[in-house]
Amino acid sequence: MEKVVLVTGGLGFIGSHTVIALEEAGYKTLIFDNLSNSDINVLINLEKILKKKLQFSQGDIRDKDQVRKLFSANNITSIIHFAGLKSVGESVTDPLIYYDNNVYGTMNLIVETLNSNIKNFIFSSSATVYGNLTPPPFEENSPLGATNPYGRTKIVVEEILNDVFLANPKLNIAKLRYFNPLGAHPSGLIGENPSGIPNNLMPFINEVAIGKRSYLGIFGADYPTIDGTGIRDYIHVMDLAEGHLETLRYFERSSGSITLNLGTGQGYSVLQLVETYQKISGIQIPYTIVGRRKGDIAESLADPSKAQNLINWKAKRDLTQMCIDSWNWIRTQSTK
Repeated sequence: MEKVVLVTGGLGFIGSHTVIALEEAGYKTLIFDNLSNSDINVLINLEKILKKKLQFSQGDIRDKDQVRKLFSANNITSIIHFAGLKSVGESVTDPLIYYDNNVYGTMNLIVETLNSNIKNFIFSSSATVYGNLTPPPFEENSPLGATNPYGRTKIVVEEILNDVFLANPKLNIAKLRYFNPLGAHPSGLIGENPSGIPNNLMPFINEVAIGKRSYLGIFGADYPTIDGTGIRDYIHVMDLAEGHLETLRYFERSSGSITLNLGTGQGYSVLQLVETYQKISGIQIPYTIVGRRKGDIAESLADPSKAQNLINWKAKRDLTQMCIDSWNWIRTQSTK
């Protein structure tokens, strides 16, 4: 049987772009997704981009029987685990569903990982684990203190993986803490396309740009930042996808448990992002300032030097490219 990389949540924003990076590098992927915040059309477009059929199985990581059958039917040697809920605001209002999806679901995967001959487990963590205990930029050894349930689910899973590695040191584990992904594949065929009301900033901007929404609501303009709006370390989704690829390659020559920031080290405010988007699209983005969102912090910024030194990865695409690809993606979708 052919060796397979299982990509949970592989039809989601980051997962789908990672599938492209893996397949183009010669890896065979198996996509597992419950389609709760993705669309089967993503699979169709992935196959257009890659010019090949892909393996896809619809299912939920919380379903033990489904997960067990998936593992028994395939020669999975590595797992890249994206599946989970990711809205900071929603996690504050409905925390239990976040612990159910993000913690319980991950535990099901880990159990089957340990029961199978799987070498590598790469976990999609988040910069939200850092909270606001220390000023940015955040290093991997910065204290953890998430300010919302979403971030706390990531900390809990990281701690579970630390314990699992101590008990099973032959399993390679990577915890990738990434910052704020933007952009889209340059083909314009896949991008960030959330179901319902977007949770992230760029889909809101895109929807204003195409007239789907009349204005952008900015959560707070009274932060201690350059213009009062929150500062984030935005990273192109293809850079992020390549970070997962380089992590997998690292485990082909090394072993152990690693924790890495995937970011650019450069921060931009919400208004700076809006201004850049307006320049490349030629479209004004009306906005209004609304109250701060619970669980948000003023500034989040990575120190990405460890990833560069350890796995030879560095973000290559700048904010302008992120906006160009995001605009290309939404313009392509709106003309269909």
